[in-house]
Amino acid sequence: MARTVSNPTPDLSLQFLWQRLPALVLISVCLFLCLVGLLMLYSIGHAHSGIGPGIFYKQVIWAGFALFAFGVAATVDLEWLRRWSVPLALIGLVLLLLVLVPAIGLKVNGARRWIPLGPMNMQVSDIVKVSYLLVMAHYLADYRRIRDRFWQGYALPIFLVGVPFVLIMAQPDFGTAFLFALVGGTLLFLAGLRLTYLIPSAIAGLVGFGLMVLYDPIRWQRILSFLYAEENRSEGAYQLWQGMLGFGAGGVAGVGLGNGRQQIAFLPEAHTDFIFPIIGEELGFVMTALVLLAFALLFVFGWRQLDKAPNLYQYLLCGGALLFVSYQALINMGVATGVLPTKGMSLPLISYGGSNLVATALLLGLVVNGCFHWTGTKSIRAREVKG
Repeated sequence: MARTVSNPTPDLSLQFLWQRLPALVLISVCLFLCLVGLLMLYSIGHAHSGIGPGIFYKQVIWAGFALFAFGVAATVDLEWLRRWSVPLALIGLVLLLLVLVPAIGLKVNGARRWIPLGPMNMQVSDIVKVSYLLVMAHYLADYRRIRDRFWQGYALPIFLVGVPFVLIMAQPDFGTAFLFALVGGTLLFLAGLRLTYLIPSAIAGLVGFGLMVLYDPIRWQRILSFLYAEENRSEGAYQLWQGMLGFGAGGVAGVGLGNGRQQIAFLPEAHTDFIFPIIGEELGFVMTALVLLAFALLFVFGWRQLDKAPNLYQYLLCGGALLFVSYQALINMGVATGVLPTKGMSLPLISYGGSNLVATALLLGLVVNGCFHWTGTKSIRAREVKG
């Protein structure tokens, strides 16, 4: 009598899903954060007469573009994309220069960061994040062969980090410039830049950045307001103080969607930089904890997958994309909770803004791309870094 052989297909299906579980988790987390953002913008737009419900409908349209960008980044061949790293980096450099031209760049509140494109404004530094990562990962992937040469192994990598930093500082946008330098410095460390080079460079960069803040009256006042928030709660620390009040008013469960007071008249940037306190006021500690947990899951699941990258280029590209989103989220939430000095920086996937939403979708799409396609169990990254 013939023996019955079980069908192996279900096992293969389970294995397929298990291998791609991190990618599915990342996609779910991204959708959750985006939905939270749309929910809060709907509440703010309908409660705040000065903002209006238009921000919600505009963000829905931008979310459609972001979904398309996410899909492209998640399915594109990363090795094919590497061929375009230098041309895209040059385009990004041109955009950073063009935004500084008075006849081209749009100046708002003393900063020239946007290029008008018909009915919308493109924030150049957001779009340049992807091209910046591409050229950094492309160059540093071959770094181990030339790292003993001073100019190619040290000066040029520092130059690649420094150029966008200087141009973004010129806008001026101190926070985003610091974000670029932070991501770039981390990539240099991951690529194996000698600590005898990296540590002095980091110290020199921090000292230089501190001096620029010290001699900039607006930024220095922000530092003082942060240090003496209660004394400056009606002036320089106004947003920080109101944000803290919003968290306190929300308690555990929140006052209810649309019932928050801070967004109506007290927080001028409720839909952008300080949307996190509005979440705390209306949806309470439970939702703020869930948002924090979502970003933590995003980082942990993404970072754990990096060791499966087939080469150093893909490791650095996807790792840098994850760092851009994670660092930005940490800075925004740190500012909103009073841990860091006040700095205008949106909360990824949640704050209002088309350029940042699309750029974040592209970055996270690259991370999901790697998580979905890297099915190996061993990494060659360590061998590549060690040379």
